[in-house]
Order: sequence, then structure tokens, then C-alpha cells
Amino acid sequence: MGSKEICRNELRIAVRQLSDRCLYSASKWVAEQLVGIELDPVKFTPSNTRFQRGSSSIRRRFSTNENTSTPIAGVSYVSTPVMEEDDIVDGDFYLLAKSYFDCHEYRRAAHVLRDQSGKKAIFLRCYALYLAGEKRKDEENLELEGPLGKSDAVNKELVSLERELSMLRKNGSIDPFGLYLYGLVLKEKGSEHLARNLLVESVNSYPWNWSAWSELQSLCTTIDILDSLPLNNHWMKDFFLAGAYQELRMHNESLAKYEYLQGTFSFSNYIQAQIAKAQYSLREFEQVEVIFEELLRNDPYRVEDMDMYSNVLYAKECFSALSFLAHRVFVTDKYRPESCCIIGNYYSLKGQHEKSVMYFRRALKLNKNCLSAWTLMGHEYVEMKNTPAAVDAYRRAVDINPCDYRAWYGLGQAYEIMGMPFYALHYFRKSVFLQPSDSRLWIAMAQCYETEQLHLLEEAIKCYRRAANSNDTEAIALHQLAKLHCELGGLEEAAFYYKKDLERMEAEERDGPNMVEALLFLATYSKDQKRFEEAEVYCTRLLDYTGPEKETAKSLLRGMRMAQSGFPSMSAEHFPP
Repeated sequence: MGSKEICRNELRIAVRQLSDRCLYSASKWVAEQLVGIELDPVKFTPSNTRFQRGSSSIRRRFSTNENTSTPIAGVSYVSTPVMEEDDIVDGDFYLLAKSYFDCHEYRRAAHVLRDQSGKKAIFLRCYALYLAGEKRKDEENLELEGPLGKSDAVNKELVSLERELSMLRKNGSIDPFGLYLYGLVLKEKGSEHLARNLLVESVNSYPWNWSAWSELQSLCTTIDILDSLPLNNHWMKDFFLAGAYQELRMHNESLAKYEYLQGTFSFSNYIQAQIAKAQYSLREFEQVEVIFEELLRNDPYRVEDMDMYSNVLYAKECFSALSFLAHRVFVTDKYRPESCCIIGNYYSLKGQHEKSVMYFRRALKLNKNCLSAWTLMGHEYVEMKNTPAAVDAYRRAVDINPCDYRAWYGLGQAYEIMGMPFYALHYFRKSVFLQPSDSRLWIAMAQCYETEQLHLLEEAIKCYRRAANSNDTEAIALHQLAKLHCELGGLEEAAFYYKKDLERMEAEERDGPNMVEALLFLATYSKDQKRFEEAEVYCTRLLDYTGPEKETAKSLLRGMRMAQSGFPSMSAEHFPP
């Protein structure tokens, strides 16, 4: 990566260039990484550093490269290209256009630059027209929207923009920002292959435009597409690959990339949040909670990604923590989609599902493509027994992101509730394909196979086996495997799974009907196999219970002792009460 000082200087220049072209989202991202670079301990002391996280629990837990020199041995990066600014621009007109742009008067900004021929002015004019078209499209969506906000409105500026940008590219008078916009236009029109090529050309020429990397990432739907991209080996590529791996559900690879990047960007809130996302996908909620607590301590007004933190608090039923988080984001910025999702989760945990749906709908008014809001609203409709509305919400979620396993799983649950197991099975298969390491999905599919309409017990057994090998934290799979093998006459396999289930319950210090069932089966099975000592151990444990299982254990003991001694069976008085 080169020295950190060189990297820092590159990022400072990039912040100014991106901001000057009104790419504020990319500019913000670059600025966050700029302050995230680990400070030189020789030049800075704890008293004058902005962030004092050198000994934070997050860094100790996740950082794998404590060396301050980059790159690591054996890794070389291309030299960072320098983009020359064009001089063919009237500064006064450009300043006026940029002022109009910042006030969201996009057509006025484009009109001011109509006679400007510099690359910088051409980009801002075309970008303003693109956003004017997007603004009008959103207005038409509000005016013409059908059920659940569906509308066929399109950006009417795309055709003219594609024509102009294509001509500029042929003439060689387009800069990396123009290539980015051209790729964005082609993506909107559905020409994904051409869009990828243009975006690759853009990031190779100017690697600091995170908006271009993000659009390219959304077009990499398979690992083969990702591997085929002819990207320069710039250090920004590591950020891109880490995010792309996460979208492709390669969470361990994503974690490895982010941990490597922490060697230089040790103070980056963005990297910490991305690590939390990967841990969330791996269902390591305890570690996710630690990261988000640290993020909020260092950035108390952060709203971005906090909806994921609320999902963790919801899953762990941390009512007070979720209440505090909801209040904090409400005070900070209540009209953000993430804030609405957090408040919706809060009301859902309270059991106020109507209020929860109201806030999820508000999130969708602010961003109709808010994936979490559609999925969570589907969950709420399931709780409210409004299954058709739940199905519509889940379908909107998979329309936005076909790789969202939660929405496919929700569709499976909804169709199962409606008594349509064949449809449910189709959607459960989709979900386990996308998230094969989640035991809950395999258990849901197994239960679907067990329904009366299907009754495919062998297939259910296969699913429960996958669940048992996928960290089944709810301890459902082993017990169900034992029961199904017993039902199918596989007593040896049933005994094997009952033993494993019993060992797990003992290790977790759990008691209940499942333990009684396991002990009864193993006692009877061991007796039938003439393993009397083993059977007696199980029976003795059953004598500690007060239900009918105690009498069953006494009866089994009498039978075994009679078989062993040849004497008449002893009366019940010989056994402890």
C-alpha cells in the first residue's frame, strides 16, 4: 500500500476532488477512511489524537496485523494514478451550477453549464440531469404507485444521457467520473455487462470513487463474475473485494480482508461496522454487540448500520438496550430509514405490531428499496395473521435483492401457515441455498417435509442432519433425528441420536420432557439389547422424576433383575419412592 503518509495525502486530494464533483457519498466514505488511518505514534501522543482506540477490545479481538508497515511481504500494488484537472472551465459558472446542485435544483445546474466544454463541467451537467430524472421518477412513483408502492416509472433522461456519454467516450473526451456515470446509466437500462466494463475502466483510472466501486459490487452476482474483472491491484481493490465477498456470502473471506485492512485503517468506523455485518451473518451475536457498543461510544450520533444492531438486540430480547437505542436515533434523526426500522423493532418487541408496521412503512416512504423494512414488515404481518400482506412484503424484498435469504425463508413460513407445503418447500430450498450454514432454515425445511401432505421422512432426516452439523443452538435437530429414526424402525440410529442429545442436554444443564423421552428410550433399548448395566443407569435416573416415567423405570428394573437372577420380580416397595 505504500507508506501511510502517502496514502493519507492521496485520500485528502480525493476528498476534495469528489466533493468538487458533488459525489458527496463517496467523499464522505473517503474522509472516514482518511481519519481511520492509524496515527504515527512518533508524531502523535494520546493527548492530541482525535481517536483514542489503540487498546480497544475490538482492535485486540479482530486485528490480525499489528505491523505499521504496508504492504505485507509478497504483496505489491500499482502506483496510484494521478488525474489531471482540465482548465477548460469557467470557474464562476461552475460555482453557480454547483450551488444550484447543492440546493437540489438539478435542471438549473445543468442549464448553467450548457455551453461549458470541460470534462469537469460536462460531468456535473450530465450528473445533474441524471438526478433530475431520478427525482421526477420518484415523484411519479408517489403519484402513480399501485399496491405496496409498485410503479413502472422510469428515468426519462437515460436515453439522451447514454447517447451523449457514448459519443464522448468515442471521442476520448470523457474522464473517470464520466465513465462512472455512463456505467450507472447502462446499469439502470439493464446492460449489466457493458456497465461492468465501464465501471472497471473508471476505478482503474480513478480508484478513490467509492460510489463506482459500490455500483460495480452490485453487478458482481457470482464469484465467477468477480474473478473475471480486470482490476488493477490498487489498495482500494481490497475494500471492494471485502464488500463483494460479503455480498456473495463468503463471510470468512470478507473477515480476512477487513482484518488485513485494519493493519493500516485501525481507527476506521466503516471497517468495524463491516466486520460486525460479517459476524452478524455468521450469527455471532455476542461479538456483534461488542462492536456496535464500541462504535456508539466513539460515534454517538451514528445512525448508519444501527438497524442491524437493533436486530441483534431484538433477537436477544434486550428490551432496555433496544429502548435506549430507539430513543437515541429518534433524537438524532428520526426521518432516516434506519431509525424507523429501529423504532419498528422496538414496538415489535413490545408486541405492538400495528405501530411496528407503521414505522416500517415510514421507512419505505423514505426509501422504497429499504430491504430490511420490507422483510421486517413481512415478519410483523405474519405475527398479525395477515399472511397475504406478509407474502407481498417478502416478495418486494426478493425483488430488491434475490440473495436475501431472510425474505425467502419468510415466504416459506407464510405458505406453510396457509397450508401450502409444496410452495413453502420451494422457498425454503431457496433460503438454504443462500445460507447453508443456518440451522434454522434446515429445521424449517425438515418440518415442512414432515407435514401430512408431504410426509417425506427420509428427506426430513437429511435436513435435520444438516441442521445438527450447522451449530443448532436451539437443540432441535438431534431430538427430531432420534424420533424420526425411531418412527422408521431404525432403533440403532435412534439410540445414537438420543445419546448425543442426552449428552448435549447434560452439558448445557437442561432438563425437561426431551430428557425424559431420551432416558426412557435408551433404558428400553439397552434392556432389549441385554445391556442391563447401561439400562439400569438410565432407569435409576428416571427414578428421580415424579411422573409416570418413574413407574415405567421401576417396571423395567424389575424385569431386568428377574431376567438376571431367575427369581420372581420384586415388589415396588423395594425401590425408593
